[in-house]
Amino acid sequence: MERRIIQIDEEKCNGCGACAAACHEGAIGMIDGKARLLRDDYCDGLGDCLPECPTGAISFVVREAAAYDEAAVQADKARRAKEQKAVVPPVHGGPGGCPGEQARRMDQKEAGHRENVPGGVGCQEPLTSEAGAAAYRAQSQLGQWPVQIKLAPVRAPYFEGAELLVAADCTAYAYAGFHQDFIRGKITLIGCPKLDAIDYSEKLTQIIRENDIRSVTVVRMEVPCCGGLEMAVKKALQDSGRSIPWQVVTVSIEGKILDC
Repeated sequence: MERRIIQIDEEKCNGCGACAAACHEGAIGMIDGKARLLRDDYCDGLGDCLPECPTGAISFVVREAAAYDEAAVQADKARRAKEQKAVVPPVHGGPGGCPGEQARRMDQKEAGHRENVPGGVGCQEPLTSEAGAAAYRAQSQLGQWPVQIKLAPVRAPYFEGAELLVAADCTAYAYAGFHQDFIRGKITLIGCPKLDAIDYSEKLTQIIRENDIRSVTVVRMEVPCCGGLEMAVKKALQDSGRSIPWQVVTVSIEGKILDC
């Protein structure tokens, strides 16, 4: 049958992933850093993805295409939700769960000493000394575990009243002061929208909706595919129905802050 359906111009597509996040039917996916129409019968032709595309790579065409199959779309949504739920560990890591997925809170010290610091620094080295200051800068500021978005529980005590940091995997490697400048004082979730085959916005919506999150900071790389992480957070904030302050910080591949 001939019907209206979307068309994606691969040359214009910058791989941000905004259209895939906006497509509630799952018709669009990211393949090799580009948006692709995965299945004609998943596209309803309404074009929720069009206004989200920053480069104008998406348009409507009328062509021969399979009819929109709402039943198949709903079945696929249910399957994806089940798969996503399956990777969410219980808050206290129930029996038989992987110990590495057990949710826990770490109390990183913020006093005037740092303990058990390697490299010859004394266990009670005061921060007033040069060695003590260096030890402070090297101290991990990670406040909870796990950190991967797809492994994080939807509800956990550490989310209550939290300043939430949602960061692209690569940012901590590119930006030297990541722990002190971004992780310190926040609850951290990380992910890579290009490599993980799940919709982050669904999990993030649940976390924001079901916990007392005070603010959200997104730290992403300058590369286009990192736009998917920013769009997932934006969609999660909208879908959660909560008005929360949020900001986006972009890091260059040279490790510099480009904007915030």
